[in-house]
Amino acid sequence: MIADKLHIGIYMVFFAISIVFSFLLNAIFVKYSKSLGIKDIDSGTTIIRWGAQSKSTLGGLSFYLLFLLSIVCYSIFFNFNEDFLNPKFVGLLLASTLGFLIGLTDDAYGTKPLLKFCGQLFCGLVLIISGIYIHITPYLWINYVLTLFWVIGVMNSINMLDNMDGITATTSSLIICAALTLILIYHDFSNIHLIILLGTLGALIGFLVFNWNPSKLYMGDTGSQFLGSFLAAIGIIYFWNVKNVNGDVVQAKQLIVPILVFIIPIIDTTIVCINRIWKGQSPFIGGKDHTTHNLALWGLTDNQVVVFLNGLSVVSIGLMIIIVKYIDSWNHIMSTIGIGYFMMVFIFLFWITKTDKSIKFSLKLKQKDIHQSESSTTQNEEVFTKKNTRNQIRKI
Repeated sequence: MIADKLHIGIYMVFFAISIVFSFLLNAIFVKYSKSLGIKDIDSGTTIIRWGAQSKSTLGGLSFYLLFLLSIVCYSIFFNFNEDFLNPKFVGLLLASTLGFLIGLTDDAYGTKPLLKFCGQLFCGLVLIISGIYIHITPYLWINYVLTLFWVIGVMNSINMLDNMDGITATTSSLIICAALTLILIYHDFSNIHLIILLGTLGALIGFLVFNWNPSKLYMGDTGSQFLGSFLAAIGIIYFWNVKNVNGDVVQAKQLIVPILVFIIPIIDTTIVCINRIWKGQSPFIGGKDHTTHNLALWGLTDNQVVVFLNGLSVVSIGLMIIIVKYIDSWNHIMSTIGIGYFMMVFIFLFWITKTDKSIKFSLKLKQKDIHQSESSTTQNEEVFTKKNTRNQIRKI
């Protein structure tokens, strides 16, 4: 008990330091760095964002630096050297590093989609070789294929979600909080993943100060690819291979739990792919047809979109915690509730993307006309006041 309290104290101090370090590091990036990975918007080669502007994409660098710092601090304070020889830890480190390098290369040089896909595939293979893979069927090859699909899917969904200020950083933060909650439920305070998760969460919070709308800094592919590979691995360890409090594995939970935790990236990517394929477009080309964009066209501000979608994430993660902690006896009713909730959110967000865009644009235009009308009225009042003042001066 005393050791656990000591561990928690060290973790909390490190978490606070991580936030401050990330804030200072990103402040330096904003002030001194030049744009990296942002190409000419008119050329069509840049990543399409809701508010595309030439800003530094070095924010993701702070994620990886805090990730490494977490590992260094763990070795200094806890001296559990055997953890560094664990194949699963090595796999997590290598896959996350590879994800970071994939993103950094893409920001710097603009890599081809096929090359990026190969890198993501290699991330999945590294995790499988190290022993981090989904255990859901007795057939290893099916588990391996599902793991590769999961890793590639998460890396792309986190990357595609980074289309509006604050959305990816907040969504990733909530996923990390979900993993931290499970660690607390299991009372596994000497787990090396705990300090890594806290360090990465601190990095995201410090970054959000500059990424919240109106943003001054982007995470770029450097950040989104690192987060994608890291969260994919964490998702396998804590959500896909979830256990009851008594240590038992329940297969039905293995499908529902990760879907609930990753609900926003999964739904957004799925909807975008369905809509683009239906229109005969490539799902891998950027566009302003994400759920975030459609919610904005409905009249929400960028910050309101982020709050709304992450509100859905909070509800989903809360449902996941109830399932893991309090429901030991699983039945078809539990499966129906979990899948039913996911489908309800999916259908609602999909419906928003399929509604008549002319209605949404007309709402925006009306708001714009009202704003212009108010502005014009104010200008006329100012002109009228100036004329009256001049006439009074002339009379005097």
